[in-house]
Amino acid sequence: MDQIVKAPTQDARRDRLRWRMAFFAMAGAMIIFGANFAVSRHAVLNGLSSHDLLALRFLTAGLLLLPSFLAAGGLKDCGGVGWVRGLVLAAMSGFPMSYLLLTGLTYAPAAHGATIGPGTVTVIGVIGGVVLFGAALTRQLVLGVFAVLAGLACLAIAGTTNTNPTILLGDLCFLGVGLLWGGYPLVIQIWKVNGLKATAIVSVLSMLYLPFYALFFFRGFDVAPWWVIIAHGINQGVLNVVMGLWIWAWATPILGPAVVGRFPPTIPVVGTILAVPILGEIPTGLQVAGITLIIGGLFVASWRSARAAR
Repeated sequence: MDQIVKAPTQDARRDRLRWRMAFFAMAGAMIIFGANFAVSRHAVLNGLSSHDLLALRFLTAGLLLLPSFLAAGGLKDCGGVGWVRGLVLAAMSGFPMSYLLLTGLTYAPAAHGATIGPGTVTVIGVIGGVVLFGAALTRQLVLGVFAVLAGLACLAIAGTTNTNPTILLGDLCFLGVGLLWGGYPLVIQIWKVNGLKATAIVSVLSMLYLPFYALFFFRGFDVAPWWVIIAHGINQGVLNVVMGLWIWAWATPILGPAVVGRFPPTIPVVGTILAVPILGEIPTGLQVAGITLIIGGLFVASWRSARAAR
């Protein structure tokens, strides 16, 4: 009898611990993704091109995760998920999405990228959670999401002081990022793909870009000091791909798409704050208002779900 009573308690404690680990891991991933807008914007303003950053991203991540990809099935079955699913995953979080992100940062301010993309991801996450997984569309969730979107709107409006016509092109790139990236956690949940496996597939398939980079965009190894190249290789490949995407894919089934969809709005908060020391961008009053709305909206939208999940 003692064993019968204790087993559910132990399972419940393990589930609570796993949920909390996933929650804080996802928060760490948002810090990584948020910082990347400011760091990448700084890179393209100081000698490195978007193509250089793409090559560093997938050369580093692809080589690190190639053994995992081969062990899971390799080219025969695209890492064990099939080629159709593998290509879809790679499009959503691999080369196409990354190309739009880094290209957008060459035309538009970092604040635009950190606002438009995550805002789109949030909307897709909420809609997907309700339509595909039957998440309850409560009044609390609606109010929270509206507060988040209002905060994102404040950040977007605050960043539109520059009249450069190329900014529109950058903003469209960021919109494309949100549309692709927003679907990634949904298909991970639907297909039940292991987080490390999904990240390995995305990274290895995106290495197909490297021959094109070598033929058309490689400018030599002296475009920046060696330590800068290594640092951006670590940021792009290790932090944003290996760690960031793995955390995203691992935590999604644990937290659920509805909860996961509420994390991306923290990216503009992180990006705006880090833009101060990295890019010298001082937040305006409107940006401060946006950050406050986002934090408040996340609290309202997530509080009940967090308690229920624990």
